[in-house]
Amino acid sequence: MEKYDYLVVGAGLFGAVFARLATDDGKKCKVIERRNHIAGNAYTHSWENINVHYYGAHIFHTSNEKVWNFVNRFVPFNHYINSPIANYNGQLYNLPFNMNTFYQLWGTKTPQEAQQKIEEQKAEFAHIKEPQNLEQQALILGGRDIYEKLIKGYSEKQWGMKAIDIPSFIIRRLPFRFTFDNNYFNDPHQGIPKGGYTKLCEKLLENVDVQLNTDFFKEKKHFSSLAKKVIYTGTIDAYFDYCFGQLQYRSLRFDHQLKKGITNFQGNAVVNYTDASTPYTRIIEHKHFEFGNQADTVITFEYPSDWKPGDEPYYPINDVANNALYEKYKTLVNKELNVVFGGRLAEYKYYDMDKVIERALSVYEQEKLQ
Repeated sequence: MEKYDYLVVGAGLFGAVFARLATDDGKKCKVIERRNHIAGNAYTHSWENINVHYYGAHIFHTSNEKVWNFVNRFVPFNHYINSPIANYNGQLYNLPFNMNTFYQLWGTKTPQEAQQKIEEQKAEFAHIKEPQNLEQQALILGGRDIYEKLIKGYSEKQWGMKAIDIPSFIIRRLPFRFTFDNNYFNDPHQGIPKGGYTKLCEKLLENVDVQLNTDFFKEKKHFSSLAKKVIYTGTIDAYFDYCFGQLQYRSLRFDHQLKKGITNFQGNAVVNYTDASTPYTRIIEHKHFEFGNQADTVITFEYPSDWKPGDEPYYPINDVANNALYEKYKTLVNKELNVVFGGRLAEYKYYDMDKVIERALSVYEQEKLQ
């Protein structure tokens, strides 16, 4: 029955990178994908000649030269710099927390003034020695103003619970930048693939047998028999038929809207809404990712939502209980001698895109040693 060296389950970045590497080495790959498109959550589609990030904003950034050189083999990247804006009840603040933010909050004009103000705000909560939740953690790190205007409402919407019920580890630190620098990432390389992420994945999957609208689990035995080895990128608990129970996620809902005759809706690709009264967490205006000058614009309202089976899983909830459950599933992985588990869902880990690619490169190198 074996027709292929590898059956790759999932046409997202991990699966596409692995398939490209194997194909380039003369291996025969088949990729199957549950959705009706490739590129996973990085999928972009053209609407009125605007590349829409269909599953939310994806901004590529990396410090890994190997990863950067790899992706640029397939498509050129533009020089988009992520500089989001926070909207708190109509007041606008620059992100990440930098001198612009501090001036907008307090009118401070020098790093010394800003540092002094932060220390004054933190001093009120010096009695909290071991923070028990996100609220306490944020207060001891940044004080009341930053917490209440820029963290509290956004976090509660994102995680679907009160800040006093969110684990403190969600905010391990607050990066303060005492320069007038709105560049969100510190990585030397960042940008957007010219033409969108779907174009990148099309190049990665060139001359690879790809089958869309195909559920691996409906014919798991059949599909597994087609190849010497399976590269599995889906949810790990589903692979093992939820034998220990279901891992938990946060999900998202997107409302995409075409604005005819509006060339520029908000002046920025990403605006976060950090107050609790606004139901969505952010509005994305996609044309700004590629410096578009089209006559119309497309915006997306992003709503966090509770996850239930059948919904798309976006963010693993890496709390103590879920991590313990994942470790139980991980004990079964070593027994699957002809299956490799990789990517966000298979490893129950929040990977940035460059880390997914880095992981795929590493896993393939390990495969070559087998």
